[in-house]
Amino acid sequence: MHFVTYPRTLTKSYFFGAYQSAILLTALLGVTAFAYAQEQTDDAALYVGRVDIKGQRSGPLSARSVLSSVDVLGAELIEEQQVQHAWELFARTPGVMLTQFRQGNESGKLSFRGFNGEGEVNAVKLLIDGIPSNDNAGGMPFLDMLFPLEINSIEVVRGTNDPRYGLHNIAGNANINTRLGGNETVARVSYGSFATRELQLAQGMESRNWAQNYFVGYQKSNGYRSNAEFDKFTLSGKWTYTSDDSRTRSGFSIRHTEGNGEEPGYLEAKDARSDPTASYAYAQSTGGNRQMSQISAYVSRELSEGLSLTTRLYRNSVQDQRWLRYAITSSQQERIIDEIHTGLLASATYRPLGITYALLRDASIEAGVNAEHQHDASPRYSTNNKVRVVTTRDQHFRFDNYGAYVQAVLQPVQGFKLIPGYRIDQVEGEFKDTSKNVQYAIQDYGIIKQPKLSAVYALSSAASIYANWGKTFQIGAGAAAYQSAGSSVRPSVNQGWENGIKFAPLDWVNGRFAVWRQDASDEVKRRLNDPAGGSENVGSTRREGIDLQLNARTNNGANAWLSYSLQRSRIVRPDPAAPATLGNEIDHLPRNLFSAGYELQLNPAWKISTWANGQGSYYLTTANVGNKYGAYALFNASASYRVNANLSLDLQVKNLFNRYYEYVWLNDQTRHSPGDGRALYLAANFSL
Repeated sequence: MHFVTYPRTLTKSYFFGAYQSAILLTALLGVTAFAYAQEQTDDAALYVGRVDIKGQRSGPLSARSVLSSVDVLGAELIEEQQVQHAWELFARTPGVMLTQFRQGNESGKLSFRGFNGEGEVNAVKLLIDGIPSNDNAGGMPFLDMLFPLEINSIEVVRGTNDPRYGLHNIAGNANINTRLGGNETVARVSYGSFATRELQLAQGMESRNWAQNYFVGYQKSNGYRSNAEFDKFTLSGKWTYTSDDSRTRSGFSIRHTEGNGEEPGYLEAKDARSDPTASYAYAQSTGGNRQMSQISAYVSRELSEGLSLTTRLYRNSVQDQRWLRYAITSSQQERIIDEIHTGLLASATYRPLGITYALLRDASIEAGVNAEHQHDASPRYSTNNKVRVVTTRDQHFRFDNYGAYVQAVLQPVQGFKLIPGYRIDQVEGEFKDTSKNVQYAIQDYGIIKQPKLSAVYALSSAASIYANWGKTFQIGAGAAAYQSAGSSVRPSVNQGWENGIKFAPLDWVNGRFAVWRQDASDEVKRRLNDPAGGSENVGSTRREGIDLQLNARTNNGANAWLSYSLQRSRIVRPDPAAPATLGNEIDHLPRNLFSAGYELQLNPAWKISTWANGQGSYYLTTANVGNKYGAYALFNASASYRVNANLSLDLQVKNLFNRYYEYVWLNDQTRHSPGDGRALYLAANFSL
């Protein structure tokens, strides 16, 4: 596949022309949709694969119905995927970029809306069953607690208009919903390339008022490269109770994961393509172990007709010990992450009944609060073959976040929704490094105000136009959130908007076309290899793009999807210390993202599918010098055969054409991590 790189001299005019075309296309699609009215739609959510949608008139407002840009990936496209890490499942999600380190437990990240996955700015809020699941820096280690068979759906909200979350919700959020209820036991056993073996077992039981769900998952692989062995074990349980009158629902869940992974390290350019499976001798004692636990409880009560209250409590913990060495010229280091997060989320939702006043007819109002307390430690050591030599830092910090929001769904006329929202956040905490005998208070960020506004209008039963606007924020992570530099800083405010149309010209086709922009003031990024854990100023940035999504599902068993994103991220006002970066692109951010797939049920027994995803190339630094790297287009295929009602077999081929692809970064020279070559997996799926 050929990825087009646009000359910088044409960038401004190119995007201006693209925006004009976007507005024209939006109008044309709206007119066309009137002629093909098939289904009622007054929101902008899109569904990829079959999704179990249960209507509700109590409890918190659903993101699918009140927000403007939501994508939901159904279980049928998730549960039979062969992946080593859960972030790989997002390859089928529109507009999502995957950064693939392939280094043991530090395997990769997802990002979207013009943010890269380097970890310098972690811009996606992660939730598991509605529970916040980022680490202090905004990373997503808890995502690796999940296996595909346990997941019921993946819900991605892109943009700045969701008031429910504050911290890490810079570009949007992703919520992974796991199995709930049911009376079934399902299992999946697989074996494939690189001696990869996996077992997944999920059980659901319902009896009168009680529902129980259990899951066990185990995976072990030798890895594509040398010194890349990895294993992971997960155990989870969920118990829910519904009262006889269905007005009270409560639940408790617990999940624990342990993972161990060797790290093959990064290759020099001359070796990456000639011997991509290699690992240098100095990397043989690198790798790490990780333990994670998540405990949560919730109560949802319908206090009266139209008024409900939901409260969630949670405790997350992660202990990560990692040894790494980037080059023969550098020493090995040990990095430890030890974090415990405890939190509360509560919301009250009011759906007034019997009101005849037009503006409040079918209205909903929701207010919520959250509080999270973090007790974190981040020591680092210089080591020799995993033996500690020198303590380079011994950081401990307390970080507390408090937030509140209110939002309303107003429907003054049929088919038109107006959703204003407002959120505030505040942080507190303290920091100390016992190895340097220093202690600092947190930066005085003040009360961080975030207004939001969304609107959706159903042009017809086949098309909706929508628009949203909102502000989100970014603050420092780790030591960078505290007054260690002796100067005060304000939060970086992201202001974004999106305009688009969701259309369904036929009852078996739907899609979305959107244009968006997100501007950040005084953006900062983490210094990833800084022993002190500091940050640096990037300046003011602008991210903008165009998204196109199409889904089709016919009555003859065919299912197809396509998504394409054109994006650009650049510095519009540089840091005074780096004036030459004016107009430059953010590093590790490709212009193009795409995913596509086709699935066909040939007969009741046989199903075949193929899918692909890819991206364009990127610069390695904001200096925008040197070559671009990272472009790829990968194709996959699978065939499934149902033996009987309780057993099916499937064969998957990943990277069908054995194409070379890589992740690249720069220190003294380019460092390359080749991706997996062609891989075959055979699996048996049981329904017991």
